[in-house]
Amino acid sequence: MPKTQISTTDAPGAIGPYSQATRAGDFIFLSGQIPIDPATGQLVAGDVRAETTRVMQNLEAVLRAAGATFADVVKTTIFLTDMGDFGAVNEVYGAHFPTLPPARATVQVAALPRGVRVEIDAVAYVGH
Repeated sequence: MPKTQISTTDAPGAIGPYSQATRAGDFIFLSGQIPIDPATGQLVAGDVRAETTRVMQNLEAVLRAAGATFADVVKTTIFLTDMGDFGAVNEVYGAHFPTLPPARATVQVAALPRGVRVEIDAVAYVGH
């Protein structure tokens, strides 16, 4: 199965040896996004809600570049440095999946890149 790299300037560029997303057949695998503003390359200021909002905007930009939307997302993983942020993150995240939310795992981790509080990755299926 051929793979295609997905890339957009509307989301932060990869900061390591990986792609923003890879399409394999009818699946799109999105790398984890952190709250970096692609226009400035800087982390967003504010609380975990502000961070989660930027993360979701970045994921949406990569999905759009792949010809997909949040409605196509079938699985996500949320990485948090503090499980106490679960409720706030859930509020912002949930607004993007008003019906048929995807399968999900939420994991507390010791640290995330650049000291952020939240990172989210996703898998989308576009073989409708």
